[in-house]
Amino acid sequence: MAELNPLQDTHPSRESLSRAVSQALRHVWDRSAAAGIVSQPLAGGRLPLRRWLPQGAHSLLDIAAGVAVALAGQLSGDRTAQRVSRLLGLKLVGTTLLTDSQVTLSRLVPIELHELVDYGWGLATLAAPFVGGYARRAPGATAVHVLAGTAVIVGSLVTDYRCRSGMHLGHERITDPGPLSA
Repeated sequence: MAELNPLQDTHPSRESLSRAVSQALRHVWDRSAAAGIVSQPLAGGRLPLRRWLPQGAHSLLDIAAGVAVALAGQLSGDRTAQRVSRLLGLKLVGTTLLTDSQVTLSRLVPIELHELVDYGWGLATLAAPFVGGYARRAPGATAVHVLAGTAVIVGSLVTDYRCRSGMHLGHERITDPGPLSA
């Protein structure tokens, strides 16, 4: 049997008591606060098709796609491919890092706007080598553009888009994310 030390403070600290109360009342706050708040559907509720890809995984896909496109363009040797790829890559990575989501530096871009950017970026990336005229001169960059553009579009169609702050496109902050967002 453990012996009580009279010098040891047996009363819980204010911090541990606050943590215990927060844990006990966790179910009171909106469950979406823990995982993020579901975004408003686009295109009359038809997009995304199914929400099975987590937002965090989607953000990592966006960053990887943006870096891959920028790097492929730089390695191509074609000046047009380099400029276009760098622009496309920076746009996607920058938008991802400024989106109201889990993987972010700042929450400036509402999640619904990010979703629209994903679709537009995917289409622009698919079209860029052909519109820019470097599809034959830079076949490696073209292949990466096509793969990355397709991956982002398909990924966007199945992503469970969730914001962290409750900020929605065209709306005020509609819900309080509770103490878990800090």
